[in-house]
Amino acid sequence: MRSVQLRACLVAFSGVALLASTLSADDWPSWRGPKRDGISAEKGLLSEWSEEGPKLLWQVDKVLGRGFSSIVIADGRIFAMGSVDGKCHLIALSKKDGKKLWSTPVGGGDPNCTATVDDDRVYALGREGDFVCCDVDTGNVLWKKSFSKDFGGRMMSGWGYSESPLIDGDVLVCTPGSSDALVVALNKKTGETIWKGPVPDEIGSRGRDGAGYSSVVISNATGVKQYVQLTGRGIFSFDAKTGTPLWSYNRIANGTANIPTPLIQGDHVFCSTGYGTGAALLKIRKSDAGLEADEVYFLNAKDMQNHHGGMILYQDHVYCGHGHNNGFPLCITLETGEQAWSGGRGPGNGSAAIMMADGHLYFRYEDGTMALIEATPEEYRLKGSFKLASVKGKSWPHPVISDGLLYLRDQDSLMVYDIHAK
Repeated sequence: MRSVQLRACLVAFSGVALLASTLSADDWPSWRGPKRDGISAEKGLLSEWSEEGPKLLWQVDKVLGRGFSSIVIADGRIFAMGSVDGKCHLIALSKKDGKKLWSTPVGGGDPNCTATVDDDRVYALGREGDFVCCDVDTGNVLWKKSFSKDFGGRMMSGWGYSESPLIDGDVLVCTPGSSDALVVALNKKTGETIWKGPVPDEIGSRGRDGAGYSSVVISNATGVKQYVQLTGRGIFSFDAKTGTPLWSYNRIANGTANIPTPLIQGDHVFCSTGYGTGAALLKIRKSDAGLEADEVYFLNAKDMQNHHGGMILYQDHVYCGHGHNNGFPLCITLETGEQAWSGGRGPGNGSAAIMMADGHLYFRYEDGTMALIEATPEEYRLKGSFKLASVKGKSWPHPVISDGLLYLRDQDSLMVYDIHAK
């Protein structure tokens, strides 16, 4: 039972930089949104919820297959991954009514990856390391790779590949997890390898070799563009031009599953993992050897650990669900790590997948409770909660907001709530 729950949770953790100009301001084209920070730029949304919650605008069932992956939205389409008849599929739906447009097989197993859309292409990763680039209109495969066959890839543990690919200009960045190709950069049009970023010689003993369950983010710390990723052995940084390893941090690694996507601000990187590990703030600096990651502080697990569900960095404060297999609402000051407030258990049970829009946090608890919490360090302010219309087991997929609508995937169902302010 534990392994089933863990495999499911990895999903949601599992991809941006500069996306094509064809995307509208309301699109959500990649994991945690256009900037991979979990924050939507939309305004004019409800600031309070009644006990019944926002209006359920529409719901479709038996369209997405099994899976806990979140969805992405671009150019009038919804993209998701799901297991259908025992095979993983990348699936496209109409944003208007949820009608299925096409479905393309992507290997086997229940998927963990959230797809990434860039212009006329959509990129997705199957649980077993099958990677595809597909046409957004037809679902036709334009090119594909195998993380194991092409790069000797491996996972740190047995719940399958979970990251969401990063598109940065003409480059696609992903994490096969092998010793000579921990992270790779590919030509997004052809799939040809640009560089392979190896595991550095000195990495520390915590954790396990291989890819973790996080997704790559971009940092420009000290003026050096770099790709930062949480892996089985902790956090690593690679030069964006060459793939040369720049720095690493091992203390944040655990040996079971390293999941949350790191947070980036200036020369700082904030990271956290569960399984009794904790959280840390790093400051990147130049040295004679290149770049170094100095630990500003480390928080023990009792003070903060984000098992999964993600973290939000907003106005110099970190918001998240705290605790292993828990989503206790928590706000800490980024600079010091001091607790600004704790919301106790909150209105729901279990872990919490979160995002932010219009000054509020959207907490989705694994028991199917949705909560609206004001994003302020002043105090914990719950602005309403309600029970989702569909709860098929663990309610883990991350929330998505597009054009004033709240999208919530639940296994093979998709719910769409109207959250426009009246």
